[in-house]
Amino acid sequence: MDAAHRVGGWTVTIALAMAMTAAAGLAVPFVVTAAQADVTAAPTFTKDIAPILQRSCENCHRAGGVAAMSLTTYEEVRPWARAIKQRTGLGPRAGVMPPWYMEKNIGIQQYKDDPSLSADEIATIAKWADSGAPRGNPADMPPPRQWADNSVWAIGTPDLIVRSKDIVVKANAPDWWGEIEPVPIGLTEDRYVVALEIKEVNDTDETGGGRATVGGRFVWHHLIYRTQVNLQEDANPIFDDDNTTNWPVHEVGRNPDFFDPKGAKLLKAGSYIVSDSLHTHSNGRDTTSHLEFGYKFMPKGYQPEYKRSLVALGNGSDIDVRGLEANQLLHAYAVLQQHTKILSFEPHLHAPGARMCLEAIWGFNIQTLSCVGYDHNWVRGYSYADAAAPLLPKGTILHIIGYMDNSVANRNVPDPRNWSGSGNRSIANMFLDLGNRVSLTDEQFQDEMAKRRERLHLTKNDVVIGCPLCLIAPTSPRTDSRNPQ
Repeated sequence: MDAAHRVGGWTVTIALAMAMTAAAGLAVPFVVTAAQADVTAAPTFTKDIAPILQRSCENCHRAGGVAAMSLTTYEEVRPWARAIKQRTGLGPRAGVMPPWYMEKNIGIQQYKDDPSLSADEIATIAKWADSGAPRGNPADMPPPRQWADNSVWAIGTPDLIVRSKDIVVKANAPDWWGEIEPVPIGLTEDRYVVALEIKEVNDTDETGGGRATVGGRFVWHHLIYRTQVNLQEDANPIFDDDNTTNWPVHEVGRNPDFFDPKGAKLLKAGSYIVSDSLHTHSNGRDTTSHLEFGYKFMPKGYQPEYKRSLVALGNGSDIDVRGLEANQLLHAYAVLQQHTKILSFEPHLHAPGARMCLEAIWGFNIQTLSCVGYDHNWVRGYSYADAAAPLLPKGTILHIIGYMDNSVANRNVPDPRNWSGSGNRSIANMFLDLGNRVSLTDEQFQDEMAKRRERLHLTKNDVVIGCPLCLIAPTSPRTDSRNPQ
């Protein structure tokens, strides 16, 4: 096989990767395995494993956390040593722990709040488990990490918290789709939001109800919602207007949203949280639950410089997924009408979804920006680091490629013999990129690229994934000092 993948003018042979993954029926290149890193020292829990768990696992796996077991002491971790080796070594695909599915051999690699493990750390865990999971010298144990309770917000203390009304989901209830009663925001003046976090609060205990979705703890699978001032007026489902602001979808296990400080989102005075698309999923026990919306505001008097980029990228209406077949590809395209800064990439698929890639096409230049695995039980958004957020000129074609696995290997599919099309239900399909973007004027675009050149010390011989014009500096006096040498 002589297959190759062209990325930003560079050709990378992927025949080996395709051969490695063909047996699994899933096109995920270069899955990390323990053999890829050389770990010579004999690892112990106290010296080598505990620091990894404290950084990337204990945020969920601790007393009172959302995970099914605590992993803070040797006694707690030792029975799970083989399982930890197996789950951390899965590669960027459904089921890997920690749940971060970004592929590390392609595209941009700088993201905010990345909890993933390096190849060396994965190999260290595997060698430790294979060596009998020794405790090691107690003196090597790092101090216990202090965790606040689950009421603490990842975005910091919100300036405003809005609580939805309680819902009750019975232990044996089928999945349900419907509306929520409008929730008043309570604002008496317009404010701009720079960060947003949504928490589900319920009466499920630490052990959950035995279902797979994020440890069986939660019942709100997703909520597509908006804030709306006049409830008597019709709302636009995509575009913001004087009456309506649309917000990122809340999904189970999803991380917070951080908006560009120059493009914060407007939360209007007198508005309500409104949704006609709530999906609930039983966790295996009777559960009373509500959502809490936490908003961080920009200072009073703030006015945004950047506008939200409203680009519909994906397909939710005419999807065709055949039964008993893996590696089915979906494609969608959108042409940018304005210069655009991409703040985040958020694949949205349903149960058959296994992987999604985002490409930028500018002339003959094709760059893969990101490729990620997908797990419908634990949805993630990927916010680019400030110095890596793609800066794309108008006319760029955004291209997403979805990889659908409707085979017996995909445990999320109840009956893979069935054909499935488009729809809101998890056994049907959506194929969307729900990431955040802002549009830029010509001057703002040039300024962002100049700052990128200066920050990264770029020269004319560098390649910048996600910024095809970064090395083409204008000759005006304003930017001469930042031109690459």
